[in-house]
Amino acid sequence: MDASQLERVYHEEATRIRAALAARIGDVGLAEDAVQDAFIEAIEHWQDGEIPANCGGWLATTARRKAIDRLRRAWVGQQKLALLAATMTDSWDGTDAADDELLGMVFACCHPVLPRESQIALTLRAVCGLTTAQIAAAFLVAEPAMTQRLLRARRTLRDAHADVRVPDPDQLAERLAEVLAVVYLVFNEGYLASAGRQPARRDLAAQAVTLTRLLHRLMPREPEVLGLLALELLHESRAATRFDGWGRLVRLADQDRTRWDQELIAEATRLLDQALAMRASGPYQVQAAIAALHAEAPDYENTDWRQIRMLYDRLQELTPSPVVLLNRAVATRYVQGPHAALAEIEPLAPELDGYRLFHALRAGLLTGLGRDDDARTASERALALAGNPAERELLARRLSF
Repeated sequence: MDASQLERVYHEEATRIRAALAARIGDVGLAEDAVQDAFIEAIEHWQDGEIPANCGGWLATTARRKAIDRLRRAWVGQQKLALLAATMTDSWDGTDAADDELLGMVFACCHPVLPRESQIALTLRAVCGLTTAQIAAAFLVAEPAMTQRLLRARRTLRDAHADVRVPDPDQLAERLAEVLAVVYLVFNEGYLASAGRQPARRDLAAQAVTLTRLLHRLMPREPEVLGLLALELLHESRAATRFDGWGRLVRLADQDRTRWDQELIAEATRLLDQALAMRASGPYQVQAAIAALHAEAPDYENTDWRQIRMLYDRLQELTPSPVVLLNRAVATRYVQGPHAALAEIEPLAPELDGYRLFHALRAGLLTGLGRDDDARTASERALALAGNPAERELLARRLSF
């Protein structure tokens, strides 16, 4: 098995195995270490051609064995060892059970003893399997800083003797905001990967949608759950048109709207209508409303940009962020022109100088104002910051003209 095949197996299996193991032993860090140990053993054995018929089952069994080995070496692990022996089997669980366990562990890791951002970051790393670099990109921070944040989070849980387990039903609602944030960040990483050879991770996007549907079944009257599911489905409706036959990124303005999935759009619209009828506005509902306006528009330029700009104003009230203001500037360009949009984003430079999309948007606005040299400099900066291969190709293509 070559490196690319092993990487594919890792992406397909690691998250579910980690969640199932952590759910049974109540120790996310140990589960993560055991899964890593299992994949190291896989590298050593599978390269000789001895590839098992059921890779997932082999890895789950090996991870369980690695966890037992680690527990045996630690006197504090005897109780967990007994629990593991009593509840784990050698076979790999079915998909539905694994998804339930994964969602349960997301709730468990969003522990209130941690600051909100640390809850989300640790859950993304320990349960959902995102790399530290991917999480750092999602939070717009340097990788070393994220490494330290994750270490502090683990230390805080350990020092507080926090019980990392699925909370009681009456405690789910108080952790919901963080859980939704985790699921949405997983979706975003799947929708457009922050780095790596693949421009998109369809497995992660599908996993996020599955988890959100589970949340919807668990909490059918939560408007933000409805909003997030609608938002994800609206993005998913365009999935077939986001890349061309060469794997190149296709901008929203250039996508073939006749190929958008109308069934997903209709389902998302129904969900959004249900959420809005509850009159409890939240950021996912607002983002879904923006995505719905794009879905309804006959083409890019004739989108209701004025309404989208107003929705971004509302989103900024709910979740103030320079990224929200950056996105609002796209609408400003079509409502008030590129000069007004550029004036809006220039003050964001100190906060967003390390963000590729800031420089990419700035390059487009400068081109619209005829400032070609400045636009080229901004495009080069965006290209230097981009880690996604499809984004890099698109930016390089612009620079070649």
